[in-house]
Amino acid sequence: MSKSTQLFVRLLSTASLLALGSMVSADTWLQRSNGPTARILHTAVWTGTEMIVWGGFDGATALNGGSRYDPALNSWTAMTTSGAPTARSRHTAVWTGTEMIVWGGGAPNGLNTGGRYNPGEDTWTSTTTSAAPSARYRHTAVWTGIDMIVWGGNGSGGLVNNGGLYDPAANSWTTVATSGAPSAREYHTAVWTGLDMIVWGGNVSGGVTNSGGIYDPVDDTWTATTTTGAPAGRSVHTAIWTGNKMIVWGGGSGAGTHNDGGVYDPALNSWTAVTTTSAPAARSYHTAVWTGSKMIVWGGHNNATHLNTGGQYDPAGNSWTATTTTGAPAARWMHEAVWTGIRMLVYGGEGSSFYNDTWSYTP
Repeated sequence: MSKSTQLFVRLLSTASLLALGSMVSADTWLQRSNGPTARILHTAVWTGTEMIVWGGFDGATALNGGSRYDPALNSWTAMTTSGAPTARSRHTAVWTGTEMIVWGGGAPNGLNTGGRYNPGEDTWTSTTTSAAPSARYRHTAVWTGIDMIVWGGNGSGGLVNNGGLYDPAANSWTTVATSGAPSAREYHTAVWTGLDMIVWGGNVSGGVTNSGGIYDPVDDTWTATTTTGAPAGRSVHTAIWTGNKMIVWGGGSGAGTHNDGGVYDPALNSWTAVTTTSAPAARSYHTAVWTGSKMIVWGGHNNATHLNTGGQYDPAGNSWTATTTTGAPAARWMHEAVWTGIRMLVYGGEGSSFYNDTWSYTP
């Protein structure tokens, strides 16, 4: 099939899918085509038309393969492994608008290598290691519109509080300042505000933290986030950006798992508690997406119990609505989820087994 024919079919399929979407009831799960090798600790990004899944762990070995899922066609396309980064899990991935950049990962010692994947050409280009941050895993990465910022994590030398800005146009790295930076950590979260990166929480030496920092890449400076009114310290939680505030929720600590969170306003440097009334059960290793008006959390792990429950959080009303369990995927954790603009896509994870199934949730 020629590319022009494929595009025509996709346009027809997209129109059909949008028409179907208007008929699908709210709060509905649908199982879609199964994806590549079952896995956990992988990454997933949304390109605007496809979800790209890459890397991870299949229960026996790390992976350096992946696949692209087209919801309009309900089909998967394998990605080339020619020139791909070495197999890894606990890495990060960002979407630039034209390419996916994966970097780091590879516990227990970590890697400082990565690659840029072009889905239009199905090709990989290596990221330079010249001036790159030290090898690590359990770090975070955000896309600024120009650069990828990686920060924090764990490597052969232990926890770190440094990072770098990667410019794909120049294939070059610039070091992130450590002066004023948050303490070294892993399993934290990071969001991009449009101007700054906000990192928060995670595992630090001696336990968990509820501290964080705001990084301005233009000035290469850090400003601490207040701990006054902040949620209790935690790791393996989630964080999303609403357009003007960051919402953190769930996660775990020495006290167990949490079903609370907070809304952080960087303009005021202040926190507002997320209600626990009708909130989903406490959990960690779950996923969260932002729909434009609500945060959807789903799945995860609660004291050795896998979950297939979730909730929609409305920050305007500070209220929760449960996601249905009717027709929902099997309970799982360490899966991935993306928001398409219409619905949430869920792929992979582990529960009673390792999964390679794909699901869509229409809120």
